[in-house]
Amino acid sequence: MPALRVPAGRTVFLHGPSGSGKTTLLGVIAGVLLPTGGTARVLGRDLGGLPPGARDAFRGTELGYLFQLFNLLPWLSVEENVTLPVQLHPARRSRLAGETPRDAARGLLTRLGLAGLWDRPVAELSVGQQQRVAAARALIGRPSLVIADEPTSALDTDRRDAFLELLFEECSAAGATLLFVSHDLGLGARFDERLSLPELNRVPVTA
Repeated sequence: MPALRVPAGRTVFLHGPSGSGKTTLLGVIAGVLLPTGGTARVLGRDLGGLPPGARDAFRGTELGYLFQLFNLLPWLSVEENVTLPVQLHPARRSRLAGETPRDAARGLLTRLGLAGLWDRPVAELSVGQQQRVAAARALIGRPSLVIADEPTSALDTDRRDAFLELLFEECSAAGATLLFVSHDLGLGARFDERLSLPELNRVPVTA
């Protein structure tokens, strides 16, 4: 990939067929993978120049990652899963603007249609409910960059629209950049930028 530049605070819709490298690209941006050539600079940091512990801390503090497979911890409750990032990373907890982790989590969960499920084990939830729990976990603590990998695949139209509204609102309030990956091309018009990964792999792009 010659270049990919995304200004802070933008919402970006990224699409591409299976096998086009979406998962690899997201892994590099998140600092889970290191590029074999070139530089991955995220939020002003050269991730390849950071030691593993510093990359982990950077990711936990600055990134909200909504995984395609959710990666929820089944032995924790809904609320415990959502508050995990701010419990593990004090710098992220400091962005709660006076709210407790519990109140911040419950506010997000309520807006996602999950009020009253705070203490429910996530293993007892439907796939769509688990997806919304994962979304709340990614958004809590106002991360600077939110990466969402196929986040609406298990949601019906009404839930999808409510989820997107919350996602845009939270990112806007935090001044966060949103990188949203989906096969649903019909969603692209809602974003500031629309990028095709196969095209990015061929020509330099400034977004």
